[in-house]
Amino acid sequence: MKDKTEGKFDQAKGKVKEEFGEAVGDRSTEWSGKAEQAKGKVKEGIGNVKDGVDDVGDEVAEEKHRTETPR
Repeated sequence: MKDKTEGKFDQAKGKVKEEFGEAVGDRSTEWSGKAEQAKGKVKEGIGNVKDGVDDVGDEVAEEKHRTETPR
């Protein structure tokens, strides 16, 4: 969850930086903002993958417990 939250925050910061760079005509700040947005998307994606792996791990553990429990 941390990676997803940080990723969304980086994307928002990057968007603000990009817009500011456009407004004042500073291409360096504009591109820095775009790069920060990309970094945020990657970080959010990593968070999504981690969440998916955790979900699969939980399902495997539940299945193992269910098959090992006598009925």
